[in-house]
Amino acid sequence: MINKVILVGNVGIDPEVRTTESGVKVARIRLATTERMFDRQTNETKEHTEWHTVVVWRGLADVVDRFVRKGSQIYVEGSLRTREWVDKDNQKRYTTEIVANDMKLLGRRSDNAVQGASASSAQSSYASPQPSYAAPAQAAPQQPAAAPIAAPADDPDDLPF
Repeated sequence: MINKVILVGNVGIDPEVRTTESGVKVARIRLATTERMFDRQTNETKEHTEWHTVVVWRGLADVVDRFVRKGSQIYVEGSLRTREWVDKDNQKRYTTEIVANDMKLLGRRSDNAVQGASASSAQSSYASPQPSYAAPAQAAPQQPAAAPIAAPADDPDDLPF
């Protein structure tokens, strides 16, 4: 069975980066993907933007913390994961996220690099993608099974990690 997601989009807000109680770094990215379609009847181009929540762990979260900002264009590869929780009104709620295991920084260096970052660690050009930052193959599972992410009160966009 296959559960694979590939997205190329623009980061909508600065990523949220946290460290779990056990010291594992995790980041949440809000990523926008936009489809453009030409309507021949109206002679207009229409756009549809879809928002995705992307979660990255460990080394990828460190790369996000150092280089990804609002407006950054990134390539993300991962899998869909749905979580459920009970909100403050005792209602069962669900959210679906992409748990990334690969990410590439796209665009110009100034789009992704934070001030003070070395040129070698943030090199890019508009024509070619950044180096891939994949999670190690032998790493532990992306998320500890016994310690899931804390559930948000009401809004799945306000994850407290």
